[in-house]
Amino acid sequence: MSFPMLSSPWLPFILLILSTCVTATQYRIPRLSPFSRTFLPNAKASPVSDDFKTFYYNQTLDHFNYKPESYTRFPHRYVINFKYWGGANSSAPILAYLGAEGPLEGDLNAIGFMTDNALQFGALLVYIEHRYYGKSIPFGSRQEALKNASTLGYFNSAQAIADYAAVLIHLKKKLHAKDCPVIVLGGSYGGMLAAWFRLKYPHVALGALASSAPILYFDDIVPHNGYYSIATKDFREVSESCYETIRDSWSEMEAIASKASGLSILSKEFKTCSPLKSYSQLEDYLWSMYAGAAQYNQPPRYPVTRICDGIDGASSGSGTLGKIAAGVFAYEGKLSCYNLEPRNETETDVGWRWQKCSEMVMPIGADNDTMFPPYTFDLGSFINHCNQLYGVSPRPHWVTTYYGGNDIKLHLQRFGSNIIFSNGLRDPYSSGGVLQSLSDSLLAVHTANGSHCLDILRANETDPQWLVKQRETEVSIIKEWMRKYYADLKESK
Repeated sequence: MSFPMLSSPWLPFILLILSTCVTATQYRIPRLSPFSRTFLPNAKASPVSDDFKTFYYNQTLDHFNYKPESYTRFPHRYVINFKYWGGANSSAPILAYLGAEGPLEGDLNAIGFMTDNALQFGALLVYIEHRYYGKSIPFGSRQEALKNASTLGYFNSAQAIADYAAVLIHLKKKLHAKDCPVIVLGGSYGGMLAAWFRLKYPHVALGALASSAPILYFDDIVPHNGYYSIATKDFREVSESCYETIRDSWSEMEAIASKASGLSILSKEFKTCSPLKSYSQLEDYLWSMYAGAAQYNQPPRYPVTRICDGIDGASSGSGTLGKIAAGVFAYEGKLSCYNLEPRNETETDVGWRWQKCSEMVMPIGADNDTMFPPYTFDLGSFINHCNQLYGVSPRPHWVTTYYGGNDIKLHLQRFGSNIIFSNGLRDPYSSGGVLQSLSDSLLAVHTANGSHCLDILRANETDPQWLVKQRETEVSIIKEWMRKYYADLKESK
């Protein structure tokens, strides 16, 4: 692991993380992100267009208290694309992308729903970074911001969406765009933020597109095994034999690893660049590969199919171990060796660990009906783990207390409106999504073959028709929201 800006005040905190990293692997809560940053490991990031202009807002540290330190400010980054905007005089709309657990850079090109639809909406495009990520760092440096639970205490979703509201209100005032309607959108954790933003700040945003937002994966609202059940189903639908091979492989690999030269055998079979240090290293890699392939199983690569083609197409006489290795080779591509080492931690890993240990407590587990080794999410153990890391306990019920979620249709239809909950049913996180419309303006739009956040990614000529249709449906819904808004605006004038 690499830890930038390591210095003596931070050293105890880092050593504590290092000492508990093995325990952390017990909590297999897959990361939330609109796209897989490791999907094409060797791909270079596309250059960002000059149409994107970067700005900074002097953001308030604490929106919910009146202590002197609450008024501390920090530079909050946001990016604007003015190219397609019809202007304030015509009350042209604003599409605002709510950044999630990572820096904005990758989102500017990847989130195609913004640029692909900007022309037909005549929209101003705004991208707002999440606090504590990228260049939106309180306390002057990342080292100070992440130093301990006291500085991390301002790092939560409620503060983040209040940040977004402050930026949008500031921007509309600066651009004299008082009557320009705002549509917020986000994917994954950002999709949760978009839905929650519309509920908390309906006077700021006319509507929200919440893509692949598992807002129900809290407080035991949905079964713990939902995520890994769908991941298993994805593999099983591609190939029954592939599913069976993966399901049966764990015990065989563990048995080999337990032998005197077992790790050497496994290292040779998987052509690792460096010898495996433990069986858990291999297990963690495979578990992550299968889950990520299912979550981001998008055209044209379709990684689930690629893995299963490798497993089923292994050379004649290959045993279970050889087949699993063939699946890895097919997924990663032809290489001289395969790096199964844990990757260096990113700022997303560090930040999301805190968010999981504070409010984003998603009880994800796997039972005997999945292709993964069964494990139970134990809340007590998780609380102890987080206490060891930060000295504070998670609040597993806070998300549903603050935003709602239990009996969502009964309650939300009485006060919520203008939210699109979009999902692809092959996305394991759809198990925690809103899959049925809650009212005539709280709409569920899903596709049987879709994966995680696929609808808000950049459109391609080769996109299947069902994906094109999903995006067209979302655009038409947003246009109807705007039609009603402009009619009301005209009447009010």
